[in-house]
Amino acid sequence: MDLEIAGKVFLVAGASKGLGLAIAEQLSLNGARVAISSRDATAIALAATDLAERTGYEVKGYAMDARDGGSIKQWVADASRDFGRIDGLVVNAGGPPAGQFDAFGDEDWQAAFDLTLMSAVRMVRETLPHLRKAGGGAILTLTSSSVKEPIDYLLLSNVMRSGVTSLAKSLSKQLAAENIRVNNLVPGTIATDRMRNLDSNQADAKGISVDEQRSANERAIPLGRYGEAVEFGKAGAFLLSPAASYITGSTLVVDGGTMKTVW
Repeated sequence: MDLEIAGKVFLVAGASKGLGLAIAEQLSLNGARVAISSRDATAIALAATDLAERTGYEVKGYAMDARDGGSIKQWVADASRDFGRIDGLVVNAGGPPAGQFDAFGDEDWQAAFDLTLMSAVRMVRETLPHLRKAGGGAILTLTSSSVKEPIDYLLLSNVMRSGVTSLAKSLSKQLAAENIRVNNLVPGTIATDRMRNLDSNQADAKGISVDEQRSANERAIPLGRYGEAVEFGKAGAFLLSPAASYITGSTLVVDGGTMKTVW
């Protein structure tokens, strides 16, 4: 399938590694030009150089702190200047800390608000004028299964990520007439460095091997295995592309059939 994104420009936040990088890679492999960002200036520069060398297409890395509105504004402005246009945006930021209600004070709620919800608001706000100038485009938020099935001990994430999903749904209706599509993408258990660290921590706590822990986790997944980052990346690139031109306001779950919800 031709995704019809050759030459288009996409901004991908949180893309020095993991799921953000997986989407950036698939966009680049399909001929897009990509502006990736991360808080770690060294890591994002290395990721951009590596990706450009492997795909043969233009990739630039930018230091950007998703908690800082000024940093987000600078990223979008710099990418627009360097690439000359913007056709799509991937909203992505780290999640707030784990814990239940009694563990958090006002400062924790405010920090989670800035990191998860306001980062999405600010990225969209800064990018929208460029999408309008381009005559349309796509916005994709990377979120969590907690927006469909709240996760114990992740109260802050449950609340803030649900807000991002509601924002995307509202924007999908508001921006449809301008040919700007807005969707959400939810990862299940994907084989990333973060998942390997989680497996290791769980295995240590139980006194079992990492392979035993992974096998136990895989038994709970209907497809019987962890997802690969490339599979998630392909789903993201599809939703951002004209190949998904009649899809907006949707939440796609890439989890091997794990979730039990029917909507």
